[in-house]
Amino acid sequence: MRGGHAPDLGRHAANHVPLSPVGFLRRAADTWPGRIAVRHGDQAFTYAQFEARCRRLASALARRGVGRGDTVAILAPNVPAMLEAHYAVPGLGAVLNALNYRLDARTIAFCLGHGGARVLLTDREFSPVVERALALCATRPLVVDIDDPLGPGGTLLGEVGYEALLEEGDPAFELPGPRDEWDSLGLLYTSGTTGEPKGVVYHHRGAYLNALGNALAFGLGPQSVYLWTLPMFHCNGWTYTWAVTAVGGTHVCLRRVDPALIFPAIARHRVTHLCGAPIVLNLLVHAPEEVKVRFGHPVEVATGGAAPPSAVIEGMERMGFRVTHLYGLTESYGPATLCAWQDGWAGLDLPARARLMARQGVRYPTLEDLQVADPRTHEPVPRDGRTHGEVMLRGNTIMKGYLADPKATEVAFREGWYHTGDIAVWHPDGYIEVKDRSKDVIISGGENISSLEVEECLYRHPSVMEAAVVARPDALWGETPCAFVTLKPGAAQTSAGDIIAFCRENLAHFKVPRTVVFGELPKTSTGKIQKFVLRERAGRLQ
Repeated sequence: MRGGHAPDLGRHAANHVPLSPVGFLRRAADTWPGRIAVRHGDQAFTYAQFEARCRRLASALARRGVGRGDTVAILAPNVPAMLEAHYAVPGLGAVLNALNYRLDARTIAFCLGHGGARVLLTDREFSPVVERALALCATRPLVVDIDDPLGPGGTLLGEVGYEALLEEGDPAFELPGPRDEWDSLGLLYTSGTTGEPKGVVYHHRGAYLNALGNALAFGLGPQSVYLWTLPMFHCNGWTYTWAVTAVGGTHVCLRRVDPALIFPAIARHRVTHLCGAPIVLNLLVHAPEEVKVRFGHPVEVATGGAAPPSAVIEGMERMGFRVTHLYGLTESYGPATLCAWQDGWAGLDLPARARLMARQGVRYPTLEDLQVADPRTHEPVPRDGRTHGEVMLRGNTIMKGYLADPKATEVAFREGWYHTGDIAVWHPDGYIEVKDRSKDVIISGGENISSLEVEECLYRHPSVMEAAVVARPDALWGETPCAFVTLKPGAAQTSAGDIIAFCRENLAHFKVPRTVVFGELPKTSTGKIQKFVLRERAGRLQ
């Protein structure tokens, strides 16, 4: 060996196999064939049955002409068919396009056309919007109806039903998988707030690694029971669709997020893990007392998508949940950082501990690098907990790029980093704390105001259940904070003046909202508050 390497030693079938999360299913079925893999209402599939159903689906799709590189779209809630598609479609070397079922018909039609969907698997509940979307498509894909026994029903739009399609398939069909781990596995559309959505493309390597990162970061194991409170269409369920299977855990499907369904499911199935946006946690904290079924075991909760107010973390811990804060984006396969627990935190009181746990933390075990840096110079900011910079990520768990949009891809990846657009500080202990989206920073009289800081204050008001703060145009100051607030059910009468007075006691006066609007907050299907809608409302206020 010269120069410390052996040039004659190359890759062979014996020592190099493309990484793909699809392989987790075969191992789980080989290792735990009789263990329950999937529960849905009264249905239960063992890992042997789950694998056979996935192989049948892949076989049936192949017989109907789906091949390597073709796109198969699915529009469904968290039902077994959605989970099975996560193995069958990429197992063929095809590309899975999991669609947001709350999109309007025009946007669904755009996604089907832009992604080139050959097949659409669609749950009957969403037949009205899908029917309108198909009417707008230049080319109609093969439509397969998912007739879930727990669903409300709906018009049959397809050429075949899902279970009938499975009957066409071979349960022993060999999944070819990717030829290269860089092959495209998934296509996810970001919710475009201006213009059309962007198509984020995932590869097999990234999905494999991020799934293992989830298992490590969240402490998943063979006895884990995972409740699907996070939509599987969102970043492929943050890749937990594959992570739970990787460890041989049990998936518990759930069609809709409802505390009246979640608490009983936790108790009935002894759920150990679940994920959701902070708004989901808030729903659980403020659920009616008669709904809050008590359970005698700890439940791990991972939350992300927005910074969880520390008051929400406190409320969850009081009910027996242990909260882990994750941070990431569609472009990073979901979680990219976690607020890793430190031993010294156990001795802190709950409010102090919750404030630390609300930070975005450190990089995932499977993320190569992270920095908070000046977006112009790309120089890291000081780790002083005060200096603002942009969060930038680098590694194998970053998307391939945006489908058919090289310009946006180039901008996102400039200077060798993926630019998140999130503004953060870097603390002396190495933990990052997101202060705002760059577009959500409020600049009032030349002063930068973090909308998250104001929201954190609002969530501590005893009458506030939800809050969001955006900029409102102001002739004198340029912008001023405008608070949109939802009060708790049965809360004492609370006025805008009460909210403003509370903020004046807890914030620098220039950060206090000048305007308070009461009512329900607009949200995406993943529970994120739609600030672009609120900004439009604030701009129209007299």
